[in-house]
Amino acid sequence: MLKRIDVKHLTLGMYLQEFCGSWMEHPFWRTKFVLTDPKDLDLIRATAIREVWIDISRGKDVAEGTASLSREEVDARIDTDFSRLEEMTPIAAPPPAPPPPPVSDHAPTSMQGELRRAAAICGQAKQAVVSMFSEARMGNAVDAESASSLVAEISDSVVRNPGALISLARLKTADDYTYMHSVAVCALMVALARQLGLSDAHTRTAGMAGLLHDLGKAAIPMAVLNKPGKLTDAEFTVVRSHPVEGYHMLKEGGGVEAAVLDACLHHHEKIDGTGYPDKLKGDKISLIARMAAICDVYDAVTSDRPYKRGWDPSESIRRMAEWTNDHFDTRLFQAFVKSIGIYPVGSLVRLTSGRIGVVTEQAAKSLVTPIVKVFYSTKSDLRIPPEIVDLSAAQCTEKIVAREDPDKWRFPDLSELWTGMPGQPW
Repeated sequence: MLKRIDVKHLTLGMYLQEFCGSWMEHPFWRTKFVLTDPKDLDLIRATAIREVWIDISRGKDVAEGTASLSREEVDARIDTDFSRLEEMTPIAAPPPAPPPPPVSDHAPTSMQGELRRAAAICGQAKQAVVSMFSEARMGNAVDAESASSLVAEISDSVVRNPGALISLARLKTADDYTYMHSVAVCALMVALARQLGLSDAHTRTAGMAGLLHDLGKAAIPMAVLNKPGKLTDAEFTVVRSHPVEGYHMLKEGGGVEAAVLDACLHHHEKIDGTGYPDKLKGDKISLIARMAAICDVYDAVTSDRPYKRGWDPSESIRRMAEWTNDHFDTRLFQAFVKSIGIYPVGSLVRLTSGRIGVVTEQAAKSLVTPIVKVFYSTKSDLRIPPEIVDLSAAQCTEKIVAREDPDKWRFPDLSELWTGMPGQPW
């Protein structure tokens, strides 16, 4: 049985199942082990991690009367919060959009129609960001005009179909992470800004902030950025310097908005004041930095890294929901979930029939009834001919009953099933 407890209640002999936070925030190569070394306890308490999951069937339980939550209690609370999202009014109602002209770069397109356009944009964007980082490493200023054109391309794709480019950018390889992460966060920021009803100008600013937020990593040695094992304390300190490094690069280059500079400097701040570099708390963190914090973490935890496989998109949303009181602005996180879905594209899910499928698109009116391509039967334990199931259709009796772990099933063609494109789409 799993219990979520405060780190102050951790004792030797407990079986540590999971940290309540991203793997980027703790000093351990692994998370599942019995605590036997007092130094490990000190290390955990010295991090920003405030809660952990323990497995009392494999280690010591908490003392009687100690506050704890079961997995069922936490999941029930999260599911209740998610169910309320459909009834909530947006933080700021988006202005009504004029009807699109018959032919336009901004006209809505189908998911499959946009995926191939998005794949081309991802390929071009990667090269542009690689060039941008190379220039930064050589001490040259960022070309703000070129960056603006790239943000416009990404923004146009998000306007046409939000799920396409956001989902494709998540499929980056571990080696591409540093560059494609910037592209992904740019797209996520645009989608979140549109969900919040921000003006076109502010939406472009949000996209620019997403594209440039990690530029400071150009100052970090590649051997450290791509290290496949645990970072030393000294290396971790170097990595944590990237917000300040990026801020100085952008400020010295000139021509970058103050809001973009702020997002670069403060996208690792947390609502509870345990972030860095300035330990800002609550409303002391600007709106754009609070937005960037959410988008940055989501793409980080859903992406494969040299030292860790990414989490399933839906599982990432569930876990991030556990951290909202400490890490993120709750209402902004709710808007973020509404922008990409409770079950984002690419999520592996199980339906009431026992069939397993991958989410291919969001439904127009509901967060809990996406379009799913089913391809596996748990009853027969066999692959079945792929079938598109629109859970929002009036005649559909299927529902999502569980998130599934891709690492458990190891379907080799999972990405191809929802993209329709073999291999690396871009």
